[in-house]
Amino acid sequence: MSAMAGPEAGGGQRLDKWLWAARFFKTRSLAAAAVEGGKVKWNGHAAKPARLVRPGDLLEIGAPAGTFEVTVRALNEQRRPAPEARALYEETPEGLAARERERELRALAPAPGAGLRGRPTKRDGRLIRGFRGG
Repeated sequence: MSAMAGPEAGGGQRLDKWLWAARFFKTRSLAAAAVEGGKVKWNGHAAKPARLVRPGDLLEIGAPAGTFEVTVRALNEQRRPAPEARALYEETPEGLAARERERELRALAPAPGAGLRGRPTKRDGRLIRGFRGG
């Protein structure tokens, strides 16, 4: 199957659909919500989910896995396996370096509460009540 498929191939593809097909988000609605929330920039500008992307466009994507800076290489109407989805974009060297720095910072200073697992135990509850004075 070719990377360029579907009727929108010549004119572009919706941004939310491309983000879903490239596997940055699990569903199109999550992709659309991220775009609406300002987590995705198209060529340095804010975008809407219906924005048409074309090969050569630069996207900055704030995804759950980190911040990606990619150049669109191809369009695809369908969501394909991850190796095929990676062929739809090329990550910029600057974006790759920035994501590596983010990963190192997370390793050095984990988020508050990252070591907690589930609900507090009875012991945790006693410590909390003792701390509060109750």
